[in-house]
Amino acid sequence: MPAVQHPDPAWRGRVTATIVCLLLLWPMLAASEFKPWLLFDPQSLAAAGMFLSDFLRPAHDAEFLAMVLRDTWQTVAIATAGLTLALLGAIPATLVITERLSLSMRGTGRMRPVARLVRQLLRWVLVLLRSVPELVWALLFVRIVGLGPTAGVLAIALAYSGMLAKVYAEILESGDAHALDSLLANGSGRLPALLYGALPESSAELVSYTVYRWECAIRGSAVMGFVGAGGLGQRMDESTKMMAGGEVSTMLIVFVLLVALADLVSKLLRRRLG
Repeated sequence: MPAVQHPDPAWRGRVTATIVCLLLLWPMLAASEFKPWLLFDPQSLAAAGMFLSDFLRPAHDAEFLAMVLRDTWQTVAIATAGLTLALLGAIPATLVITERLSLSMRGTGRMRPVARLVRQLLRWVLVLLRSVPELVWALLFVRIVGLGPTAGVLAIALAYSGMLAKVYAEILESGDAHALDSLLANGSGRLPALLYGALPESSAELVSYTVYRWECAIRGSAVMGFVGAGGLGQRMDESTKMMAGGEVSTMLIVFVLLVALADLVSKLLRRRLG
């Protein structure tokens, strides 16, 4: 006797949910002007075919490779310089916004109104800095200082100072406060309390996050090159506009290797820090 097929009791709900999702998605697709059929336009297919045929033969002449290596080194330099400037802003900001380092709270447990106001204003400044993506900062600085690495360094410095200060403060707030509280209770200043009370407990996590941000800065500096902020990204953008598929292929390989190397260095340092 054949088994009796029972209808799915939830089919109406599934069909209704699908229809609702499609009705919500369609206006978004229309607003984004999503036109996938343009990929199959004869002119687009011909241009893509020419580019891909050249892309499969990476450029490898000595002069071009030397230029790529110089731009790769410049990309790493932009990321490192930008992160260094970000640290110069993030460390003092961390000293101010970390409530555990507040001197006015010692003994009373209540923060003075002026100290609370200063801390809140600085927090809002840091929110502003990290809310604007480094790519947007780079666009602004390219308009101010012109094309080149300076725009990339300043963009990373501003965006990452807000990120670093926020995360540093959260790491210090979540650590063991016994040593820190003891130093502050006995008349220590902010900086000595940070160096001898908070850092021994949180140093591994702080260094790990800093190295991770350096890795992100390398990726970001390459991307910012597409808006004229120097480095490997700017050279890749020029080759893309000239439809030089072989040059783009070589720089893409170098870019992938660069990010992979940064990721490897980051993992090794984190492993050593435990």
